[in-house]
Parts: sequence; structure tokens; C-alpha cells
Amino acid sequence: MELRQLEYFTMLSRLKNFTRTAEILGVSQPSVTKAVKALETELGVKLIDRQHRNLTLTTEGHAFEVHAERILHDVEATKQDMQRFCRTSSAKIKVCIPPMFEAYLFPDFFTRFKMEYPQIDLVLHAYNDSEAVRRLVDSGELDFGIVMGEDIRLPENEMSIARCNMNLCVDMGHRFADASRVSFSELRGEKFIMQQPKTFQYRSIDRHCSDNDFTPDIVLCAAQTKTMKQLVANKMGVAILPEFVTRMDFTFRKIPFDPPYVIQISLCWRPQKVFSQADGNFMRFIKKYIDTPEFHEKIRRE
Repeated sequence: MELRQLEYFTMLSRLKNFTRTAEILGVSQPSVTKAVKALETELGVKLIDRQHRNLTLTTEGHAFEVHAERILHDVEATKQDMQRFCRTSSAKIKVCIPPMFEAYLFPDFFTRFKMEYPQIDLVLHAYNDSEAVRRLVDSGELDFGIVMGEDIRLPENEMSIARCNMNLCVDMGHRFADASRVSFSELRGEKFIMQQPKTFQYRSIDRHCSDNDFTPDIVLCAAQTKTMKQLVANKMGVAILPEFVTRMDFTFRKIPFDPPYVIQISLCWRPQKVFSQADGNFMRFIKKYIDTPEFHEKIRRE
């Protein structure tokens, strides 16, 4: 079984036409036909149903298509991964971060990183769902991911970046506006403005409410923290946000929880990952960056 045969078959399965497949691949039609027949002979099954006027895949063909696509994807991922070890070309590191981290903490990090490592390109992806990020990192589709989680002991393939307080955000005329502390049990009956359901923050807040025997009355689930903060200021409900997201906002009140509600922000990578030179430089830079006074000021816990 050759990669060329898999490429011909997967393209044919998408286009459902031998002539068009040959044109796209820049080969002759007999070459595509020969490649598919060779696969069928080697596998001992029919992949293409030739009895109908329109080309269709057999049941075996559909099953094989899944494997062929996965193999080609893994081959491409391997090529890209090996390029990270090539010192003669600029390295690429695929990093995923939460949108709120991107907006408030990433610009300064990126500027400093590029000044120190101009030859390393960061390919940025943004996901709200920390569990999805961990899966993409584990599968090798991402090199690193910045995720949020509980303030607990981390596994070996995660490094703590910061621990951050979550604060209750209320409008200036709210009943808690002058409070120095607030407990989750006191939030029963409040209107909540939440983040998207698949985010760690949503699941965590929902669990805290459940632990206090109530279900949050959700007015809206917003994708942007800017929207959430404006709705709080407009007296549409309360929100619970990390301190680093709200520390420069003065249109609403921010109240710490009692007991403190702390989350962990961490960097994750694939278990047993073999670090390239670029990976190592990236890790060293992060360790140095999170020790700077500037970062501590941005992420500080009150």
C-alpha cells in the first residue's frame, strides 16, 4: 500500500469521478484506475461500485476511506512535526489559547517572544473549551495549549502559569455593591450572565451553584467578555469573571468570594512529548515571562 494510492483513492471518494480526479491530481485517468484496482487486490475487497452509472463507494470503501484519511492526516502531521527540528528553516509552534487570555494577556507575551525568538513562528488558535484544547494537544494537532481548570495538583504534562481569583461583578446599584465579600449561597435568585456552555468557567460556576443547592437563572450566554461586562454595567445581571479580565474596569463593582474562588491557568502539552529546540525555547521563555513583575501585575490576585 503506497501513499500515492491513498491520495488517489481519497480524492476519488470526494469527487466521485475518475476524469475529474485525474485532472485535479495532474495524472492520467488510467493511473487513478490502476491505483484503486491495486488497493482492491491488496485488501481483498471492492472499494468502488462499478455497476452503477454514478460512481459510489461500497460499504468497504466507506470504511477504508476513514482509515485512508487518517493515515494521510498523520503523515502530514508527522512532516510538520519534523520541520520543528530543522534548524535551517523557521520553526512553527501551534498554540491554542482561550479568547479572554488572547485579549488581555497575549499581546505583551507575543511582542516579547518575537523580540527574543524572531525565527520561531507562533500559529495561534483560539478555543473557549479547555477540554477540547487538551484533546487537540493529546492528538498532536496542537503543540501547546493554555487551559483553565480547578486549583488542584496538575498532571506531569501541565505547567502552572498562574492562579487567579474569580470575582462577582455587579452594577453600581446592586445589593452587593458595597459588600467586601460574598458567598455563592447568597447568589440564589440572581440573574446570571454566563460564558458559553462548553467553557470551563460555565461548568465551574454551574457546579458551584449546584453545590449550594440552586440552579443559576441564566439571562444570556455570551461569547465575549466585553459583552458580559457591558450587560453587568447595564444592570441586566451578575457575572463571575477572572480578576485579570476586570482589573481595569470601573463601570461596575468587583467583589471577591468567601471562601476565595480560585482557578488555575496552565500550559499543557502531549504526554511523553519529544521537545524540539523550538519547543524548548518556547517553554523557557514562558517560565521566564511568568516571573516578570509585569505579568504578576496583569494577573495579580487581590
